Amino acid sequence: MRISNTKALCGVLLAVAVITACNNSSKPDYGGWGMAGGNSTGNKYSSLTQIDTDNVKNLQVAWTYHTGDADTAASSQIQCNSIVVNGVLYGTSPQLSLFALDAATGQQKWVYKPVIHIEGSRAGHFGMNNNRGVTYWTDGKDDERILYVTGQYLQAVDARTGKLIENFGKQGKVDLHVGLGDNAADLYVTATSPGNIYKDLYLTGTRVSESMDAAPGYVRAFDVRTGEMKWIFHTIPQPGEAGYETWGNKDAWKLTGGVNNWMGMTIDQKRGIAYIPLGSASMDFYGAKRPGNDLYADCLVALDAATGKVLWHFQYVHHDTWDRDPSSAPVLVTVKHDGQMVDAVAQTTKQGFVYLFDRVTGKSLFPIKETPVDTVTELKDEKLSPTQPIPQLPKPYVRQSFLEKDINPYLTDSAKDDIRKQLATYHTGHLFTPQSKEGTIIFPGFDGGAEWGGPSVDPNTGLLYVNASEMAWILKMYDVKQAATGAENYGQAGVRLFQQNCMSCHGADRKGGGNYPSLINIGQKLNEASFIDFINNGRRMMPAFHHLPQQEKEAIASYVLNLPEEKKKPYVQHMSAKEEFRNVPYSISGYNRFATKDGLPAIAPPWGTLSAIDLNTGQYVWRDTLGQDEKFKNVKNTGTENYGGSAITKGGLLFIAATKDGMFRAFNKNTGKLLWQVKLPNAGFATPSVYEVNGKEYVVIACGGGKLNTKSGDSYIAFALQAK
Repeated sequence: MRISNTKALCGVLLAVAVITACNNSSKPDYGGWGMAGGNSTGNKYSSLTQIDTDNVKNLQVAWTYHTGDADTAASSQIQCNSIVVNGVLYGTSPQLSLFALDAATGQQKWVYKPVIHIEGSRAGHFGMNNNRGVTYWTDGKDDERILYVTGQYLQAVDARTGKLIENFGKQGKVDLHVGLGDNAADLYVTATSPGNIYKDLYLTGTRVSESMDAAPGYVRAFDVRTGEMKWIFHTIPQPGEAGYETWGNKDAWKLTGGVNNWMGMTIDQKRGIAYIPLGSASMDFYGAKRPGNDLYADCLVALDAATGKVLWHFQYVHHDTWDRDPSSAPVLVTVKHDGQMVDAVAQTTKQGFVYLFDRVTGKSLFPIKETPVDTVTELKDEKLSPTQPIPQLPKPYVRQSFLEKDINPYLTDSAKDDIRKQLATYHTGHLFTPQSKEGTIIFPGFDGGAEWGGPSVDPNTGLLYVNASEMAWILKMYDVKQAATGAENYGQAGVRLFQQNCMSCHGADRKGGGNYPSLINIGQKLNEASFIDFINNGRRMMPAFHHLPQQEKEAIASYVLNLPEEKKKPYVQHMSAKEEFRNVPYSISGYNRFATKDGLPAIAPPWGTLSAIDLNTGQYVWRDTLGQDEKFKNVKNTGTENYGGSAITKGGLLFIAATKDGMFRAFNKNTGKLLWQVKLPNAGFATPSVYEVNGKEYVVIACGGGKLNTKSGDSYIAFALQAK
């Protein structure tokens, strides 16, 4: 599938001179890659031109660096968009070691291996998180440091030596629980996206649990020198704060979590405005204990970067019960709108929309219509919003509904028949179809649409490039067993507690799916003690559950490990007010793609796309598939699910890996024509970086694999033109 709009492209080229002239007044540094996203606008654009549309076919491997710590058994990953400062490349390994390389040769300069000194009741919070980038800061003299997060700790490392900076925080670390309140003291908190620098402040969001045990996702700013917290923004408003009345439950601020900036942010350095997307409120799929529109959940908020004061906000989804939080950091752009040059901020979403706002006023540059949606749900006490904000331009870059006509035509007749029968039992047809016990089709899926890689934007043309997945998932609400009124044993309690805490990822049948492993026969690998230790610590996608009482962990172990004698033990229910609030009648049966018994997509291709959209007009310039599914070799242009973003250059190129097929590709950014591709040793689920050292241009990609059932890897590979 390939769509090209020649007329739109001509209009873009006519606007180039005007936009370029406007940008010259305060243009960011597009010549390097000193921060994740390339530069302070987050547009992933490089002004380098040595590699261009004519010679890109001659790219060769310049160097390869192996971190040496991939974990194939645990499906380890590398999602890091590496940065390059003064000829040194900084990145992270699958086990989150921080390293520095000579960016021209790949020669290792130093490696910092994080060691967490576990303390008190928070011993379980060092479950390794994925990392999507690190942050560099310097005072311009002799202080250079890298800041990044492992487990619950923000750490500061000397950029020249790889040594921990002991006078930052407590022995070089700041616990990310600071400022979150006593209720969050034992809850899972980490960060996957790099923080942003504004002057001498480090602004950061967090990743938290997505269930009722989620910590609040407050955004904070820390002194980059000392680690002292300088301000905090309550993403779940407290009494007396704007937005408090939108929650409908006066105690929600004490007991509800989420509304977190897990996807990163972008700061207008000239204006001092931080543009921060925020995620959904807990739990993601049932909102009866948070009635109302729930500000600032699913919002883009503009904060004064110096103080944390709210300047404006926009909510993408009201009372979200579909996990439709914005999926990446926004991008700062300048576009021609109604004959005027406007500084704007662009946001792509999981559901396939592009929103474009005036950076100062928050006014949308394209019409947004509050559209009536279905609110009929069988779930107890749930009250859905009667309308949702739908942008009228640009049109969605993915399909948004799944009907019988959309069933994959390349399946066998029996497989199609089976999918057709399943589809007839599910709720489907609309983007905001309410959740249900029978099952609701989520399309695009929980991961998008667009995801955390985010779009790239050419500052000279206003073209936005977004890669997206088009895979249907199933949201099925499951009745959670409530505590028995009489005596309960460990076996009965274990089933109930598994449903409340574990089923959403590992499934009702404990078989897992996607990036969530099966727990069937887990007793052959772990005994009760090691299983509880695993619960305490978490790992990668699994948060730590150290906050659960010991009795609950033992009951879950008795069920999952099938321990007959343990199941017989009497279980005494103790439930505090906090635990009662978190006790909800439903869970989801798992994060499950809608697929055949053999794992083939139920929906027709394309399963991955790449689109170029003119933000000046809201029109598409071109659109094509991205990737090729190796199980459908005889089907052209299938596309594949994809994770990681693109990088674009003044040389006319768009570089992207991201796909399940493990290819690294270069496209003509103006036409969408594929110009070059190479098979990586492991899939590159990360965003590439483009940089120059000693007059030579390089493009580097992390090859960590691990997602979409691909083999894990440990390499970073840089490509360059070879000297003649």
